[in-house]
Amino acid sequence: MASTLGVLEALLRNPGAIATKLEVKQLLKALLKRPGAITSASEAKQLHAQILKHNPSSPLYTSTAICVYSNFKLLNQSLLLFKTLQSPPSLAYKSIIKCYAVNGRFVESLASFVDMRASGNTPDHSVFPSVLKACAFLLDLRLGEAVHGCIIRLGMDVHLITGNALINIRTGAGADSSVKKVFETMTTRDIISWNTVIAGNAQNGLHEDALAMVREMGGAGLKPDIFTLSAILPIFAQYVDVDKGREIHGYVIRYGFDKDLYVASSLINMYSRCARVEDSIRVFKITRQRDTISWNSVIAGCVQNGMFDEGLRLFRQMLKDNVIPGSVSFSSIMPACAHLTTLNLGKQLHGYIMRCGFDDNVFISSSLVDMYAKCGHIRTAGWIFGGIKGRDMVSWTAMIMGCALHGYAEDAISLFEQMKLEGIRPNHVAITAILTACSHAGMIDEGRRYFDRMTEEYGIRPGLEHYAAMADLYSRKGKLNDAYQLISTMTTPTGTIWSLLLSACRVHKNVDLAEKVASKIFEVDPENIGARVLLSNIYANDGRWKEAAKVRMTMRNMGIRKNPACSWIEVKNKIHTFIADDKSHPLHDEINIALCELQEKMELAGYVADTSEVLHDVDDEQKKYLLYGHSERRAIAFGIMSTPAGTTIRVIKNIRICVDCHTAIKLISKIVGREIVVRDNSRFHHFRDGECSCGEYW
Repeated sequence: MASTLGVLEALLRNPGAIATKLEVKQLLKALLKRPGAITSASEAKQLHAQILKHNPSSPLYTSTAICVYSNFKLLNQSLLLFKTLQSPPSLAYKSIIKCYAVNGRFVESLASFVDMRASGNTPDHSVFPSVLKACAFLLDLRLGEAVHGCIIRLGMDVHLITGNALINIRTGAGADSSVKKVFETMTTRDIISWNTVIAGNAQNGLHEDALAMVREMGGAGLKPDIFTLSAILPIFAQYVDVDKGREIHGYVIRYGFDKDLYVASSLINMYSRCARVEDSIRVFKITRQRDTISWNSVIAGCVQNGMFDEGLRLFRQMLKDNVIPGSVSFSSIMPACAHLTTLNLGKQLHGYIMRCGFDDNVFISSSLVDMYAKCGHIRTAGWIFGGIKGRDMVSWTAMIMGCALHGYAEDAISLFEQMKLEGIRPNHVAITAILTACSHAGMIDEGRRYFDRMTEEYGIRPGLEHYAAMADLYSRKGKLNDAYQLISTMTTPTGTIWSLLLSACRVHKNVDLAEKVASKIFEVDPENIGARVLLSNIYANDGRWKEAAKVRMTMRNMGIRKNPACSWIEVKNKIHTFIADDKSHPLHDEINIALCELQEKMELAGYVADTSEVLHDVDDEQKKYLLYGHSERRAIAFGIMSTPAGTTIRVIKNIRICVDCHTAIKLISKIVGREIVVRDNSRFHHFRDGECSCGEYW
């Protein structure tokens, strides 16, 4: 062999060197045993030249050249030689099957395998991994099973590499029992065998089986590696088991796996899903090499846990670090813009998305629909939705919910019915959206119809959000007893859903039912701040000042403080926040002057203050003064001062807009000739020409 390799080296150094036919023959025989002796594509071509020179018609020599070419993934050269063979031998078939597979030509790889069997050539262990790889990529389990049957019929034991390939295709197709059977029949197993089964169990929801196999693997003398850890960490994320996750984190540190990007990303995701965002960020900061996946994981974790500002900060840092965002990056960050209602930032991201060519991605487009709708731009949301090709459930639901929040119930219903006509079966989120639309428009008959059909027609059991939407619908229509009966049918009604009815009791001035509902709330949620504030307001609205004071005193004794009502407006990329009668804004005096001027014009237009909801035991003049200082009015006055005439003013408020402010803003929209959009904690109000889109129903 040594002398043969010497001849090979001489020929490769000097292709023009003279070699005898005997030397070439010995050389090719040696290469049949050690094709790896050829170390580069150029050497493979020189070998091919020697074959053409000395024995171009030999099927064995030609097959050897095909084998060498396939080792370097040179498909074109392999095919040219293969086509010269009238009856290709087994080696040529095996090489071309492998070369097709490594180049991603899986259909051709399988076709060559069929030709090989039809020609009478018997495959061996070396050909099956390529064939099974092709079956796996084509998601063809039936063909994979046929190949498995061929292996058995040929009387071959399940070879290690072949066995791993069989496990891979069956786990990808979710064939759980057959995976276990193949695994158990393997006489030899390596870490790849164990990891493939563990990952397959984890991906198919068999979490306990996956964890049990990790323990068995340890008993077999194999230690978990980075692939094992990446497979099982998502299980603890789904179980929200941070203690087990921390144990794995300790193992990761002890064995030095913390430098691996996949493990780091899995840890970041695990901590985020367990609401330990600080730990998630800490893991991210100590990760030296960060890729798009790790950035996406930490950004998504922040956004999903309500840390929207931190998520946006990290997204900006990712761009500064020259990490190119992908579709997942934008889908992760857009909800932050929607929740913070930062329309200008959302528009900037939209422009960036278009420049990156992601605007035709259905997931990103759905996020844009949701963002624009929640930022008050329902028309833009509709325009984007109209351009989505291949709309999925998420995009339909985002648009339906957007219409619902803006009070366009008929549009929401039309979209819902159109979605069904296009073959998309509503899920529980879509039902919530359509019930919300009915609730915000007072469509009680339609709401009942959809609520009844969700179980009968769609097989969806009503959840908390569906009961809440129906309770809200009944409450808004003044059917408080119906709402009470509906909530009482729930297995475990929460304080939140009872609070919907308590709020309606305030609107409809039903003190007796309010007291009954409040007692239900305090049974399940004794420290519910909103319920105590509502009950105090209900007493005050009824003139029962002693009872109101008693509730407030109870809150003080419990250390509970009411969150102040506040409103905010975005002007020139800056958020301005206002609290009633707050004097901290730099333009406080100018805002007061603008409010006084508006007040005079409103009174000339017939405005009379409605002081019924001023819940303080003071005289009427003082009540009027308190109304003038409400936070949304201050935000609107600032917006009028700070933006050009005709500009739409968009204000967000953290609680429900009061009746008097609703009346006042309608008049202001007519006086200044502008559209004013106010989003309170329930819905959007579009004020234009003295009218509101809610139709006096909110």
